[in-house]
Amino acid sequence: NNLNTLVEEGPEQETETENRTISNNNKYVPIGEEAEEKADEDQESEEEEKEEPLDLSWPDTCRARLFYIVLAPILFPLAFSTPDVRRAKWRMFFPVTFIMSILWIAVFSYLMVWWTETLGRTLGLGSKPEIMGLTLIAAGTSVPDLITSVIVARKGLGDMAVSSSLGSNLFDICVGLPIPWLIAMATGKTIAVDAQGMFCSVLMLFAMLIAIIIIIAISKWRMTKVLGLSMFMSYFVYLAVALCMGLNVINCIFDK
Repeated sequence: NNLNTLVEEGPEQETETENRTISNNNKYVPIGEEAEEKADEDQESEEEEKEEPLDLSWPDTCRARLFYIVLAPILFPLAFSTPDVRRAKWRMFFPVTFIMSILWIAVFSYLMVWWTETLGRTLGLGSKPEIMGLTLIAAGTSVPDLITSVIVARKGLGDMAVSSSLGSNLFDICVGLPIPWLIAMATGKTIAVDAQGMFCSVLMLFAMLIAIIIIIAISKWRMTKVLGLSMFMSYFVYLAVALCMGLNVINCIFDK
């Protein structure tokens, strides 16, 4: 009887079993399409985890050689001063890598501000440091956030990409600015903040924040091309108005 039952249920029973999960040693193992999806996810995660260590050998292609020459002033100091934890023998030194990374970020930030200030004086903008801050320094300090957001967005973590950008800016304003000012004032120094149209710029920032939230809501809380273009346009509008205020082309009504 059992044999007849199995024969009668043969094809249909196999089809139903393929679309379900089976229990093996109290562990549920996916079958069919679920198994394929899980295998693809596991393969992607393994590829991400198996990151190759830094290779300083001379590249083969012309394009790779060009990037190698351009990035050499950054790659070589980092390679010889920071342990590459992607190599098995250096994994135990990850605290050293973390500390050295922070120190190198501080060094590169100091050089960026120094060179930007020199460029501003060369262009005749020495009396308007806020102009260089709104353009070159703002773009330079946002590159790490951009790279981080792109990496997590490709992994499907759009919420993390957006929250990382917002959180980093809040950290810069609420922590990055007050701590150096407190240290300077503790040593007896005075800091004068003089930016033309600053109050209007802050109001524009709040207005843009509200506009971006509305645009995201219109896009049904999804990252689309329209949303990206809208953010680009919002940034360029803000930058143009802020530069006009800094160059006294437009006067803020709240300035004395």
